[in-house]
Amino acid sequence: MLRLHPAAIYLHREPVDFRQSINGLTALVQNSMSLDVFAPSLFVFGNRRRTAIKMVFWDRTGFCLVYKRLERDRFKWPRRGDSVWQLTAEQFDWLWRGLDISRLTPHAEKYFTSVA
Repeated sequence: MLRLHPAAIYLHREPVDFRQSINGLTALVQNSMSLDVFAPSLFVFGNRRRTAIKMVFWDRTGFCLVYKRLERDRFKWPRRGDSVWQLTAEQFDWLWRGLDISRLTPHAEKYFTSVA
């Protein structure tokens, strides 16, 4: 069973060459995204057609590469903004399920100190 509990999830917005594997993608994390590849984080990449995503993370003993290919649909990728997006777990779930994360906004969290 694969258990992921990343402290952060980063999305590389620009398409990447999917011939790259762990070495190429981790180099992108360090050089292009300017992030620590050994941090407890998940790094998400998409191909040009948005039919597949690759995810790379460090699990304390080595790098893991996860690949998901859609058979008929495309992932809804953000078109605007920074080249690196930090996603919440909920936004990542939306992306994984095919929802457009740049258009969805959850309700703002509310904090109260009393009920009366």
